[in-house]
Amino acid sequence: MPGQVLLEMIPEEAIQAGVSAADWRAALRACGEIMVKTGLVDLPYIDQMIAAVEDLGPYMVIAPGIALAHARPSPAVRRPGFSIVVLDAPVSFGHPENDPVRLIIGLAAPDPHSHVQALAAIAEMLSDESCRSALFQAKSRRDVLHVLTEFSERGSCA
Repeated sequence: MPGQVLLEMIPEEAIQAGVSAADWRAALRACGEIMVKTGLVDLPYIDQMIAAVEDLGPYMVIAPGIALAHARPSPAVRRPGFSIVVLDAPVSFGHPENDPVRLIIGLAAPDPHSHVQALAAIAEMLSDESCRSALFQAKSRRDVLHVLTEFSERGSCA
């Protein structure tokens, strides 16, 4: 199934729901801190993600309510992987169509290739309205894991 790679590249400890963030910077910090704690990235990566938005605008807000938090491949990335943060209240990144953001998927990519298969699976999962809705409503790590497992096993959350 396409989602199996998600379970392999998203450590259970890299999932948090009900996260409070005052603004988009705090939301990216929360996402980045999880990636630091799970050994995906080193601390400088958090500032690199924030600088990317400051320099390029809210391009990482990829769909209504969803941001793909990342920076360019750098030595601050230890290994490929993802984190998932569900905010308790959405925050604005300044995107004209897709704000506010409630779901942040953190991407740690040490090179241009190692994450492509998992990123494709995430895109497929997020294109499923029932998966997206369940992620937006997730109140716990267990809720998010349920969505990932459901998608991994069935290719859908319906």
